[in-house]
Amino acid sequence: MSHHHHGQSETASWRLFLAMVLNFVITITEIAGGLLSGSLSLVSDALHNFSDGIAIIISYIAVRLNKRPTTVEYTFGLKRAEILAAIINSSTLIIISFFLLREAYERFVHPSPVSGLLMTGVALIGLAANVGGTMLLHKGAKSSMNLRSVYLHLLSDAASSVAVVLGGMAIYFYNIYWLDPVLTVLISLYILKESFQITKEAIRVFMMASPEGISIEELSRLIKALPGVKNVHHIHLWRLDEHQIHFEAHVEVDDMPVSNTEKILQDIQTLLLEKFDINHVTVQFETDRCAHKTLVAH
Repeated sequence: MSHHHHGQSETASWRLFLAMVLNFVITITEIAGGLLSGSLSLVSDALHNFSDGIAIIISYIAVRLNKRPTTVEYTFGLKRAEILAAIINSSTLIIISFFLLREAYERFVHPSPVSGLLMTGVALIGLAANVGGTMLLHKGAKSSMNLRSVYLHLLSDAASSVAVVLGGMAIYFYNIYWLDPVLTVLISLYILKESFQITKEAIRVFMMASPEGISIEELSRLIKALPGVKNVHHIHLWRLDEHQIHFEAHVEVDDMPVSNTEKILQDIQTLLLEKFDINHVTVQFETDRCAHKTLVAH
């Protein structure tokens, strides 16, 4: 299993590196093109790409930290480095989005001519590179919130590049200059939506919230239905990262030798893994020890 994850980590590392190179190339190209053409949406797309480049660097560092083994100081290792990277990346995008919305407002108030042909040509280059970046990270995005945050960055870049291309053509053929700040607003709102979603999910993990989709009440009911279990209480349920869900609880049983609880523990582990995909279980067996047997500890 560790060899499998090591291979995935190495693959993610070089894919992130290639995506980073693509993003910085796009950034330089689009900033130059945006300044020459006078296109705010092109500059906004360039800033978005630059933030993606920084996000990829942060994600790359997080992937490397995640590989570090557990120690007596960090008994869980640095498994949450990628969650922290996702929070940093998505929060940065939120800030950039508000900056772009302000710039779009200024352009509405003080419109200026835009070279639609140059805007379209540069945006096409950015679109090609963004599509390449999304293809590089598509597979890893399914299993990593960290990579998914970067993948969504690049996917939103590709969508914004399409919008800039269409806007450039409209400006070139019909002189619709107000379309440039409109596109900037649409791109920014899309980025905000995606970023808030990732931030919300990452913060839930970071704050040790119960995983969405798992009912502690149902979980408790199923455990109490197992042979030998009289009660289950003081439950703690959280995600260490995207791949590890931890469960711990007090389980009340009849007075018995410790060896007899092994079968009950195995039944609990099997139930939680098969029903809820919980892969780390810690149980404290007891015989009417707790005075307050609330579902969760207070």
